[in-house]
Amino acid sequence: MFFFFFGLLRMVRVSVLNDALKSMYNAEKRGKRQVMIRPSSKVIIKFLLVMQKHGYIGEFEYVDDHRAGKIVVELNGRLNKCGVISPRFDVGVKEIEPWTARLLPSRQASSLKYFDFQPAEFGYIVLTTSAGIMDHEEARRKNVGGKI
Repeated sequence: MFFFFFGLLRMVRVSVLNDALKSMYNAEKRGKRQVMIRPSSKVIIKFLLVMQKHGYIGEFEYVDDHRAGKIVVELNGRLNKCGVISPRFDVGVKEIEPWTARLLPSRQASSLKYFDFQPAEFGYIVLTTSAGIMDHEEARRKNVGGKI
């Protein structure tokens, strides 16, 4: 999306969270140990807390530059794929299971026969709910729905 402003053609950021996740994914693919995300937002910080809780990233630090802020994230090599689902669909509690089956990768069927229990999926879907930003398993436990 472009805007024409006083004779200049300006690019507009559509999704700050998508830009942050793409820069983390690209830095991880290149083998970098750190990535700087700018601009910062509360949603990005809460999203990074969920990723840190599950061990996909290391520590991160907010750097105040008296503008929009920056975040320096330590990468630990465990991030395979991350992105934003757009448009952000409303998901009820009963609809979480079909969305996880549709969006998350599955395990190989041959490895499932050795387990007595149903193992967890690979990855997480992060939801913004009325109870805060959380992964799909926590949303299921708290019995809340939200937006993907």
